[in-house]
Amino acid sequence: MHTKKEFQDKNILMVYPKYPDTFWSFKHVLKFISKKAAFPPLGLMTVSSMLPKNWNKRLIDLNIKNLSEKDILWADFVFISAMIVQKDSAQEIINLCNKLGKTVIAGGPVFTTGHEKFTGVDHYILNEAEITLPLFLEDLKKGELKKIYSSYDRPDITKVPVPDWKLINMKKYATMPVQYSRGCPFDCEFCDIIIMNGRTPRTKTPSQFVAEFQALYNAGWRGGIFVVDDNFIGNKLNVKKMLTELIDWQKKHKYPFQLLTEASVNLADDEELMNLMTEANFSKVFLGIETPDADSLNECSKTQNATRSVDLAVKKIHNHGLQVMAGFIVGFDNDKDNIFERQIEFIQKTGVVTAMVGVLQALPKTRLWQRLKEEGRLLKDSHGENTSAYLNFIPKMDPAKLIEGYKKILSTIYSPKEYYERIQVLIDDYVPKFKAKFKFMDLKPLFRSFWRIGIVSKARKYYWKLMLKTMFTKHRALPLVIELAIYGLHFEKVSRFANT
Repeated sequence: MHTKKEFQDKNILMVYPKYPDTFWSFKHVLKFISKKAAFPPLGLMTVSSMLPKNWNKRLIDLNIKNLSEKDILWADFVFISAMIVQKDSAQEIINLCNKLGKTVIAGGPVFTTGHEKFTGVDHYILNEAEITLPLFLEDLKKGELKKIYSSYDRPDITKVPVPDWKLINMKKYATMPVQYSRGCPFDCEFCDIIIMNGRTPRTKTPSQFVAEFQALYNAGWRGGIFVVDDNFIGNKLNVKKMLTELIDWQKKHKYPFQLLTEASVNLADDEELMNLMTEANFSKVFLGIETPDADSLNECSKTQNATRSVDLAVKKIHNHGLQVMAGFIVGFDNDKDNIFERQIEFIQKTGVVTAMVGVLQALPKTRLWQRLKEEGRLLKDSHGENTSAYLNFIPKMDPAKLIEGYKKILSTIYSPKEYYERIQVLIDDYVPKFKAKFKFMDLKPLFRSFWRIGIVSKARKYYWKLMLKTMFTKHRALPLVIELAIYGLHFEKVSRFANT
């Protein structure tokens, strides 16, 4: 039985596993802005705020620094959270903790949908921690800990605490993450969001969300913020109320933050919402476009895309000052032989510069996973990488043809000519509305791009042509052009890796 003193005096080490070289890691361009990683681990920082305040807590992000045995030996408990793409690194951390005789507590997406794939974890805190972590803490007081803490109850996220920002060195990261809502009203067959967060969007209160912005501001952050919601506009009524308060806060503080988020394509239907987002200083939005093929959209239950002209929706969102980033998928049962050319044509025509294209994967416990399992078509586990020629099921299309066509998409859209053509299409449609203060440090990536892209790169002639044209015809879009030119270096390397 643990005594009260033992419960109070805990050293907690939180460890975030390493990312491989992925589409969203931006490893190849972070050096342009002197950063180590794109985002810090929001989940672990939020869990830290839910633990007893008198516990000693440290966080080590393996994307920032290495984990030493000394770090582990300091801890009473080691908390690990990870996504599927981090599973190999997570198991390595668990193995090291086991070797040193430390108690391992694991949670987060990869464990919630596949904890049975791991060895050496002492306690799992699955699903949403606002429900399951208190159960663990109560049993810890009693000295009666269980192996698994799991619940399908959905917590009221108006009670979620502000993340523990003091655990990280903000200077090491490019962007800070925050969360406004959980859940998505749609039910795409391949998506695991509803497994983790349900179909009924739950939102924080406007004052609660603005308080998180104030906490970041007080901590000294200025720059980009990623609102990491499953679907930011899942509850349009609530999000509009929140944006009204956020706009007031941004104005009062002279727009210290530039925002991006994820949403569904029906954003284009709501003029008021798009205007509120740009007024709050949102400049980018990620959409799940998936495919231009209506049969494949209906197959995966993405009817919200199948019943509209998605290319016109993208143009409309660009016209409202929001740059569309998007996800695309090949490998649906209804895909025809011409799907690869159709994907290329759509991506180029719409000016979706940041186009994440992947082969369909059956993620654990999704409706797609269940269907393919029943049909005897599952081959192996998903590895969670968004851009990879990786098949974990038997497709209807010839596998060799599918992989060859997929590689053709990547080698085409991320070749310099096509990439810079997309930037030009975006600039032609895009109406810049974001507010940002010029800082001398902004000159560093510009000058680095002069050498790395304008002199050394194969893209140099496209780079200079677009830079000069933008300076004379649409100078407010110049920061965006510079940013996308730099991103192009990363996307080219990731696509080259996916083609091996």
